[in-house]
Amino acid sequence: MKVVRASFPAQQSIARQTKLELRVRNTGSHTVPTVAVTIDSFEYTSHYPELADDQRPIWAIEQGPGTVAKPPVETEEVSLSAGAETAYVNTWAMGSLAPGQTRSFAWRVVPVKSGSYTVRYTVAAGLSGKAKAVADARGSGESSPVQGQFAVDVAATPKLTHVNPSTGRVEVGQFPSSP
Repeated sequence: MKVVRASFPAQQSIARQTKLELRVRNTGSHTVPTVAVTIDSFEYTSHYPELADDQRPIWAIEQGPGTVAKPPVETEEVSLSAGAETAYVNTWAMGSLAPGQTRSFAWRVVPVKSGSYTVRYTVAAGLSGKAKAVADARGSGESSPVQGQFAVDVAATPKLTHVNPSTGRVEVGQFPSSP
């Protein structure tokens, strides 16, 4: 297996939606039973006393990988059973992957906590642990897990933006005042 594309902006700001994208290719000669990605860093552990759950979000996930219901439910978006959700909180799976084929995973997320973070991901060939996804270290005879990371800084305040009434587009900066 090989990650052929990995992107997540290094500079982000609170309340501004962004996208994490991974594109995975099966470089092996056998079909991968279930290609899956685990993201280990969308949350942090809070040590505030008496919390019902000490896991708190750094990024709120607005949409994960997989098929989205058409039309979306008005109050919330619901994924179809063919979506990429799994019983694991931080793992998404998207079915089998034939040799030479690629699969794209994309998350629409919104940062909700400022700071500097390292977002780690791991690609798996299955959910049960029997099939292993490995990156072949060409020429060395060794293999390693398919994984990577992003260094991200989340600013405490979003960039100032406005809608340009002439174009209808969102532009960075303060709206020009009229004389």
